[in-house]
Amino acid sequence: MALATTSGVALVGVRGEIVEIQADVSGGIPGLAFTGLAEKAVVEAHHRIRSAMLNSQIAWPVKRMTVALLPADVRKNGSRFDLAMAMALLAAAGEIPAGPLAETVWIAELGLDGRLRPIRGVLPAIAAAKAAGITRAVVSPGNGAEAALVPGVDVRVADNLRQLVQWLRGEGPAPATAEPAAEQWHPPGKDLADVAGQTVAKRGLELAAAGNHNLFLVGVPGAGKTMLAERLPALLPPLDDDAALEVTAVHSVAGHLSSASSLIRRPPLQAPHHTASVAALVGGGTSLARPGAISLAHKGVLFLDEAPEWTASALDALRQPLESGEVVLHRGGGVVSYPARFLLVLAANPCPCGARGTQCICPPNTRRRYLQRLSGPLLDRIDLKVEVDPVEHADFFDPVATRETSATVAARVAQARATAAERWAGNGWRVNADVPGSRLRSAPFGLSRTVLREAEEHLEQGSLSARGLDRVLRLAWTIADLAGRTSPSAGDVNEAIFFRRGGSSAWAA
Repeated sequence: MALATTSGVALVGVRGEIVEIQADVSGGIPGLAFTGLAEKAVVEAHHRIRSAMLNSQIAWPVKRMTVALLPADVRKNGSRFDLAMAMALLAAAGEIPAGPLAETVWIAELGLDGRLRPIRGVLPAIAAAKAAGITRAVVSPGNGAEAALVPGVDVRVADNLRQLVQWLRGEGPAPATAEPAAEQWHPPGKDLADVAGQTVAKRGLELAAAGNHNLFLVGVPGAGKTMLAERLPALLPPLDDDAALEVTAVHSVAGHLSSASSLIRRPPLQAPHHTASVAALVGGGTSLARPGAISLAHKGVLFLDEAPEWTASALDALRQPLESGEVVLHRGGGVVSYPARFLLVLAANPCPCGARGTQCICPPNTRRRYLQRLSGPLLDRIDLKVEVDPVEHADFFDPVATRETSATVAARVAQARATAAERWAGNGWRVNADVPGSRLRSAPFGLSRTVLREAEEHLEQGSLSARGLDRVLRLAWTIADLAGRTSPSAGDVNEAIFFRRGGSSAWAA
């Protein structure tokens, strides 16, 4: 009897878990058995491994073989264990030395011809290997640049199974060391200077970017709602190393990275169509759920155009992620969680017909019911509402050179975010939208009654709720940060109330 052990990595959401792979080759009726909650794709590896070995001129052991994937209570799925199981079987059969296997993690799918093929989620898998103390990994050429993004791990790239066997036997050179792809240059995003007029809407966009406040744009078709939303990511600061790794890991698990991908540094923008299902929005799948649009928008912007046309179930599914910053999905294959801390932008016409002013044929009740398709609890999580009016005729002829560019606004946003991050550094918050209202109402950040006079009047009248007051305070601090003030003034609070209420009776205070 011969026994060999090596390692692979299972993925649960964006979290990797080391799987010890043991292979036993002994006398008995020839065959290959699997233990350890191996799903169908893992069991089917029997045929892939056998064909890969035979087509690589490696003998297939005509013996009783058992492969255990441990811990046995963790579900294993996908083809990511193909290479690791093949190496363990080869070592147990005496075809390669077993010693080097213990210090290496093997992550690749095997083709029938023995070639190593890329898999999804290699970045979080290599990160999990590093956390477990494993210092070497072997991946396919298609995953090399992505795997090399994790520092401190010797990542090797092999073309096929035969190359690995010759290397371990001392008959060939070691596989090449993987190198991370160079930081990719991206052309500048859509510029805010392209938008004519819309002074108030642009101000709302700047406030949303500076404090990470959710935004609701309401206006007639053609007023520029989509143009404004598409330019919001360009106002956000580039992602730092930790955020870039988080975002890149989510896109890796979703299979959206190319073989030459580098870290994602630009805040992502996701703009799913209003016919998208709940599963497409929050994540789904038949076994373990994959990330949805809200996770792909992590650290970036989720833009939902034609918001009243979305199903109520899809919109209300956003409520929990907006509060917690993650989405937890229960499926038959297990429970997974994905990060989902995004800036939400909703856009809507004021009525079903979308006509301007006196041309609208919708009765008042129809207009009211149209916007009331957005539930109160969802709207209560929106800090800013902006009425996007049609562009004035004269604004179309303003020279583009006289308008503020995205770069100019982004510089102010970056400074305001830096101010907020320094103020909240000891509490773990980075943007004003994350600060609990109780903290803003207590010393040393509580504002005087004089500053809050108008807010108190709205509270007494019932036009502003207690939760609405907290959101007004967060927004007021963002306004102060952009102005370079150490504390909000009465004018800042009044401006925050203006943007919070939006001037519409359909708006939840």
